[in-house]
Amino acid sequence: MQSLDPVRSVQSAWLDERMTDWSTLSDVCGSAEHVPGLLARFEADPSGVSSELVDHLCPQLDTAFTASFAALPRLAEIATAGSREALGWVLLAAGAIAACSPGLSEPDSPLTVFSAPIAVLRDLTDRRLSQTAEAGEYVNLLQALLSFEGVEIWDRCLDGLETGEYEVDCPYCGVDVFVVIGQEDFFCCTEDYALRDVQKSPLQPSRMQELEGLPQRLFTRAMADGQEGFAHGVRYLFGRAACPDCGTDFSVAERVAAG
Repeated sequence: MQSLDPVRSVQSAWLDERMTDWSTLSDVCGSAEHVPGLLARFEADPSGVSSELVDHLCPQLDTAFTASFAALPRLAEIATAGSREALGWVLLAAGAIAACSPGLSEPDSPLTVFSAPIAVLRDLTDRRLSQTAEAGEYVNLLQALLSFEGVEIWDRCLDGLETGEYEVDCPYCGVDVFVVIGQEDFFCCTEDYALRDVQKSPLQPSRMQELEGLPQRLFTRAMADGQEGFAHGVRYLFGRAACPDCGTDFSVAERVAAG
């Protein structure tokens, strides 16, 4: 991620887009002078311009620039005024940017500098989650919610519960392990299970009374939102597995985080 030194010199101006000198900021292409126009086009056509916006402000969904964070107040305005269809695109773009921010404990973290628009985005995401039935959108929005709150790692690593698979390594022998958290099957293996019969080691889900902190919150929230499949997967994600090759017992979540 780009150095945040420019944040200190212009952060007060960033709080009002009309005062922002975009020429002093940068995106993936260099000068960010074109970003206000890009944001205007995104407001007019969120689905059509979303890919271009992300390519400029958050390429590969893992890199942000000074202009990326400066765009958050405008994205909050677009999210507030836009249609329900547009809202999803805005929240996902803003969430990707927020996920690239240093944590709240870092000096001049954009999560602190832009706390007001981020709070708006967070509240809109929270509301949208309870109205979302589609599993893929739900996971993406939940990750966006965590990114607005400054929750690290899991603002990027929950999508395996939607795809049904994580790839980790054994903490003892180092072999690559596929952890499958499906709709009906929960196991780990060290070979391509989609192409052949393989040796499988069953996963052990966390017991309900063992869930605490973020795992408990994710489980409770998903159940309240009618996302029982996701909630069930949380118990396996924060449960345990055994390496099929060497038999070493390990925490699935710890290996996912380590990767």
